[in-house]
Amino acid sequence: MAFFAARQPILDKDKKLFAYELLFRESLENVFPNIEDNLATSKIVEGLQFNLGLDTLTDKKPAFINFTQDTLINRYPLLLPKEQVVVEILETARPTRSLLNACKELKSKGYLIALDDYEHQGAWQHFYPYIDIIKIDFRATPVKEILAIKRVLVPFPHIKLLAEKVETHEEYRQALDLGFCYFQGYFFSKPEVLQSRVLNPSQLTVARIMSELSGPDPDINAVTDVFEKDVNLSFKLLRYTQSPIFKRSNDISSIKQAIVVLGLQELRRFVSLLFAAQFADNKPVALTVMSLIRARFMESLASEPGQPCEPASAFLTGILSLLDALLDSPLPELLDKLPITSEIKDALCQDKGRLATYLNLVKCFEEGLWSEGQVLAKELNVEMDKVSDIYVEALSWVSEREGMG
Repeated sequence: MAFFAARQPILDKDKKLFAYELLFRESLENVFPNIEDNLATSKIVEGLQFNLGLDTLTDKKPAFINFTQDTLINRYPLLLPKEQVVVEILETARPTRSLLNACKELKSKGYLIALDDYEHQGAWQHFYPYIDIIKIDFRATPVKEILAIKRVLVPFPHIKLLAEKVETHEEYRQALDLGFCYFQGYFFSKPEVLQSRVLNPSQLTVARIMSELSGPDPDINAVTDVFEKDVNLSFKLLRYTQSPIFKRSNDISSIKQAIVVLGLQELRRFVSLLFAAQFADNKPVALTVMSLIRARFMESLASEPGQPCEPASAFLTGILSLLDALLDSPLPELLDKLPITSEIKDALCQDKGRLATYLNLVKCFEEGLWSEGQVLAKELNVEMDKVSDIYVEALSWVSEREGMG
């Protein structure tokens, strides 16, 4: 039986990545018909132990994982390493003595504990000494109720508030003002203030290299010449080729040799990584990571048998898909300044074509929208199990390359 997993970033006050919440396919009726919460949690633990591994999914960040009342009472979280998980008590749990005893034991063993989708009840105050984080649905909870929760938490300053479903920068700023420490939602992947942006010379240089490499038969001499005229780009290229993920038998003696060592496919990826990094100043790292995951996912999907798209174009589409958030400028306006194909522009600006389907499919994995994902996978004639494997491989691939651009 397949094991699908998605992850959603949780950021701190400075928009730095704090953790991921892991989402699993067991919650889907059309995948596991009428599955109960306890079985879903059991399969999550089993899958993490034997199928995927926390390191692959979270890149050494804490993983928020939902546990039901019964699985907590049966101490299922003890099957996972305390350094890597935050135990989320599902909102369906009841504040019973048995659950309280489970929380006491987990806390004594060093686990972090969070209350999910919290709605205040007096009985939960007995749990506060053992709770580290309280998650609040920011869109569904009135400010008056949030303030009431904060008042009862005054004697427990160790408890941090996490705002869920924060979708706009206005909501993020409001939550920040209300004293929230952590934020979950896709506010960080949307433009803050739309404005007109002019690309700087360095960005245009990388764009030119990217354009040259996007064709089926790029002029390597021309690409080499561009690198040789930019000391910063040359340094980054050499540092990239020194990574242990590339097997080199000899030392590098020239820029052209470094390009040849990488090979055309990896060079395209490196330049796209550079391109994304060019726009990441003062932006959450999670934004660049997300664009790279999309790129790798789409490239791998395009490489599957029977897929008509060029993998290099699919990769580039993924890289460009969050450019508006990176530059806080309208995407069509930005793409008009770049030498990219109409196929890519149609996918990104008009949601048209096979590349748009690839992009929509990876978005389903980002948000755990499994039903919608299955429909798109069927449209592409790719098994959902295979799509899941591609997504997990993309997470691992990006983890290997983070910081190399």
